[in-house]
Amino acid sequence: MLSSFERLLFIRRVSIFQELRDEFLVKLASAMDELSFPANHTIFEQGEEGRSLYIVVSGEVRIHIGDQDLAKLGQGAIFGEMALFDAEPRSASVTTLDQCDCLTLNQLQLIDAIEETPEIAVNITSALSRRIRELNGKIRSYEAQLKAANLA
Repeated sequence: MLSSFERLLFIRRVSIFQELRDEFLVKLASAMDELSFPANHTIFEQGEEGRSLYIVVSGEVRIHIGDQDLAKLGQGAIFGEMALFDAEPRSASVTTLDQCDCLTLNQLQLIDAIEETPEIAVNITSALSRRIRELNGKIRSYEAQLKAANLA
């Protein structure tokens, strides 16, 4: 478990929170829950309702749909953020690769953060855009592999 000071120092380094003022970060850090998960634990499954984003404090998680890995994320990475912006079910599952500690931020806390500092919405949108670009690259790579296999 992180002390209050360690939690503040940690979230200050997370990209989506870098625009927030220190006094708000203190409030936000103290409101976040810290969760610990064992290795090979499913944090959430595709199709579940979600109202929280997660920040990896330690360990590593894999984002996947069934057996297909989409990404592996480590310290400082966020996941589950799409659920905060729409009422849709989770688009993928997340499973720990090893023992993993995470902080969580719920929808109401995020709305407060956006009202305090609107730039956080831009930061989260940028993170989502990067993920979409990475997935598009993977799709193009898989399509090229399939095309090459069909020509052989």
